[in-house]
Amino acid sequence: MKIGIIVFPGSNCDKDCKYAVETVMNNTPVMIWHKETIKYDLDLLIIPGGFSYGDYLRAGAIAKFSKIMDYVREMNEKGKLIIGICNGFQILTESGILPGALIKNNTTRFICEDVYIKVENNNTPFTHMYNPNDVIKIPIAHKEGNYYIDDDGLNELIRNNQVVFRYSDKNGNITKESNPNGSKYNIAGIINKKGNVLGMMPHPERSIENLLGSKDGRYLFLSLLKSGKNKIFC
Repeated sequence: MKIGIIVFPGSNCDKDCKYAVETVMNNTPVMIWHKETIKYDLDLLIIPGGFSYGDYLRAGAIAKFSKIMDYVREMNEKGKLIIGICNGFQILTESGILPGALIKNNTTRFICEDVYIKVENNNTPFTHMYNPNDVIKIPIAHKEGNYYIDDDGLNELIRNNQVVFRYSDKNGNITKESNPNGSKYNIAGIINKKGNVLGMMPHPERSIENLLGSKDGRYLFLSLLKSGKNKIFC
């Protein structure tokens, strides 16, 4: 499985993602500088978290114009696997590859803490190693993680089973209190209609070992590994 990780000026989770890929997937990813025009023959592309271009204007608003995004769009058209984590999710929505938008947290503060999220859809290349309705502990670190979409768009997401993760309490209850940033419908992660692109605000790469407080994120990378090896969902 050929894996690439995009590096923007301001990315700060690229090394974390690299470590997760090396440790969990036993794979050496290609680190791709955002100005590169080389078209790698990849099976999986990771857009990591951080502050691309310093989050000027809006998070992800400048990164969407970077040269590498042409390759991201091309991979999407081919149905290749793409995951955007935190700032990566913001870039995917700003680019129109995923619907909706990430706006400022309803607290207006930067939030860095462990949260619980419920697996709403485990029938994806990213989540099939989880059980339906699993509740997993994953850290978040963002100021613009409040997912917004209009009511028609939300209904379409629900109808197409595109909501993958929702913020919950540790027992899986979806409540206002368990929503750390005000995201509509407690959404923490979604996929596109084709099911090959995932965007999520929580950081699975930061929860792959018990030493980090949780290894629940490990199963996302294991899902991707199995998807790639057995061509599941591909």
